[in-house]
Amino acid sequence: MKTSINYLPEQKRDDLRRIVECVLEVLPDCEMIILYGSYARNTYVDYDQRIEYGIRTCFMSDYDILVVTSTRFQRYIINHILSKATDNYYKGKNRYASTTVQFIDESIDDLNKAIDKNRYFYTDIKREGIMLYNSGRYKLARRRKLNYREIKELAEEYYNDRFERANDFLRNAMYDKNDERYKICSFHLHQACENYYNNIILTFTLYSPKEHSLITLSGRAKTHSLESSEAFPRDTEEEKRLFDLLQDAYVQARYNLHFRVTKEDIEALIPKVELLRDITRQCCEERIKVYAAKQRQV
Repeated sequence: MKTSINYLPEQKRDDLRRIVECVLEVLPDCEMIILYGSYARNTYVDYDQRIEYGIRTCFMSDYDILVVTSTRFQRYIINHILSKATDNYYKGKNRYASTTVQFIDESIDDLNKAIDKNRYFYTDIKREGIMLYNSGRYKLARRRKLNYREIKELAEEYYNDRFERANDFLRNAMYDKNDERYKICSFHLHQACENYYNNIILTFTLYSPKEHSLITLSGRAKTHSLESSEAFPRDTEEEKRLFDLLQDAYVQARYNLHFRVTKEDIEALIPKVELLRDITRQCCEERIKVYAAKQRQV
C-alpha cells in the first residue's frame, strides 16, 4: 500500500497529520490509519461553488479515513472514541468551512477476511488507499483467487442486497407519485436505476464503481447485458430528454427549487424503470446459474 501524501497541498498534508494525531490520542492501540476515497485517488474537490437554475450549490470532498484496531469494539464504544477524535481535530477550526472527516473502523481480522474474500470496497481501499499510520504489528491480507462456489455465494449476496435496495427506491417512487410529489419521485427513480445498473455490474464482476452517473453506469452494465440498454434506448429526442431528466434528478431534485418534473414525465419514466428491474432480475439470476454450473463441473 502507498504511504506518501506528498502529492497533496501542504495544508491537506497538515490536516491528515493532525487527524492521525487525534486518533492516536484517543485510541493509542490503533493498528492502522488509512486514507481512502477521493483524497487517496487525488480526484478530490477542495471547494466547488456553482449556480444552476439560479440556485447556488457548494461541494467539498471529505477526508475518508479507515481506522483499523486489533480487536472488534462494540459499536457505541468506537463511535464515542472516534467522535472525540473528530471533536479534537476541529478545535480551533471553523467546522462548517473545514473539510469534513468521515471515519469508518474495522478490526484487523475482519478487514483481512474481507480482503481475502475479494469484498470490493475493501480491496479498493487496499489498492488505492494511503497508509497514514501503521503500528507494524499486523499485515494486510492478499487478495485470493476465489473458486466458483465462493463467487456464486458472493454474487448472490450482492444481487440480493442491491436488488432489494433498488426495489425499495422504486416503491418509494410509487408512493411519491401517488402523493403527487413528482420532483422527489424523480430522485427515487434515479436511485432505483443506479442500484439496478450496479446490481448487474456487481453480479458479473463482484465489483461496483463509485459512480452516480447513469450514463456511465448504463454503459458499464451494457457490457454484461445488452438487454439493459432497452429500458432507456435514447434513440429519439424524447427518449434522450427523459433520460437526461432522470440523470439530472440525482442533484437537481434535491437542491434546485426550480427543477421541474411533471406527472407525464413520471408516468413515462416508471415503466422504463420497471423494465430495467425485470431485465436486471433475469440477467443476474442467469449469471448466478452459470456460476452454479461451473461450481458443479469442478
